[in-house]
Amino acid sequence: MSFRKRNIGLTAGTDRASAPNSSAPLQHAASTPESSPGIRPSPDDGRPTTSTGTPSLDNLLAGHGGLPIGKVLLIEENGTTDFAGALLRYYAAEGVVQDQKIHVVGMPEQWGRSLPGLVGSADAADDKKDRHKSERMKIAWRYERLGEFGAGVAGSRAPTANSGDQCPNAQNRNQAEQPAFCHSFDLTKRLTHPGITNIAYVPLAPSREPLFVSVHKRLQAAISQSPPNTVHRIVLPSLLNPTTYPPEVCQPENLLPFLHFLKALLSSPMVRATAMITIPLSLFPRSSGLVRWMEILSDGVIELCPFPHSADSLTTSGAATAHEEPPQGMLKVHKLPVLHERGGGSDQNIGQDWAFTLSRKKFEVKPFSLPPAEGDREAQDAAAPSGMPKKADLEF
Repeated sequence: MSFRKRNIGLTAGTDRASAPNSSAPLQHAASTPESSPGIRPSPDDGRPTTSTGTPSLDNLLAGHGGLPIGKVLLIEENGTTDFAGALLRYYAAEGVVQDQKIHVVGMPEQWGRSLPGLVGSADAADDKKDRHKSERMKIAWRYERLGEFGAGVAGSRAPTANSGDQCPNAQNRNQAEQPAFCHSFDLTKRLTHPGITNIAYVPLAPSREPLFVSVHKRLQAAISQSPPNTVHRIVLPSLLNPTTYPPEVCQPENLLPFLHFLKALLSSPMVRATAMITIPLSLFPRSSGLVRWMEILSDGVIELCPFPHSADSLTTSGAATAHEEPPQGMLKVHKLPVLHERGGGSDQNIGQDWAFTLSRKKFEVKPFSLPPAEGDREAQDAAAPSGMPKKADLEF
């Protein structure tokens, strides 16, 4: 390979060093967008993603670790329970803590006053739980009565202050410096946060124009009047519920255009917003054409199937260990926010057996599996051959 001499003069060291330094901040400022609290890139394809307020639900959404910006999540629920309402409150409370703008459609201000209280970061709560579990773990039951290793022996086994003891402090310091992406909440407490004033309530007031047209105009006006970098969360609790909505809005010609408007609003490049909708399947089953179209126009569809009260034995046996809480229902994933044209996301969680548990401090989604059923002793004795002796008659 030959080298060609270039007749280019070398500048002085001061000029060479000053030129890149002067242009580097401008290039960095132009290429790096302004970050917002509660927003992080998806680990799958890097698109901006926000948390739903439920860590296990974030892990379920196509590998994005949250709900991508511009997407709509539809939550369907069977029966008369309100587990979907708890997910909406976690979703709204997470937006309040992250200083995002919340738009609640069709609910009074009392709905916002019932948001769960803040406990802390979800990662810190999980680390504390894992640390407590590891401390409880023993090699055998008889070692529980003994003290910790080196607690009452000579000083040679006593722990010394080394670099390993400083690692947890350094990790805690790093976690404190980084803003939390998802938080933990307590349903028995009420949220008190300065950002709770960011909740805007869109009433279902009668007007000359159709109901959903007025709702869409209110949402569009509120988002357009906000600062450019504001992140919005649109909450529609119990959509089409006859106790809140008039009967004429249940017609497809009224609801489906509103969903098209909502999709167009969220898809705008100047808008950073997500939406979460709940609908009762006991009033609007999935077999109806209206709900099918709602699922098509939504980016993610999740169905909650609570266990009936008569299935106490099923819920008790569904826990993997004695320390885990039994599941309260099944969770079916029908659709996930996967963009095929960009190649982002994965739909491997669709069709899997998932169960959910709602406790005081969290809504947890985990795989569902039944333990092995106990054998029927009477049926086994009846099926045994008559010539075989019983176990009690055998002598060793």
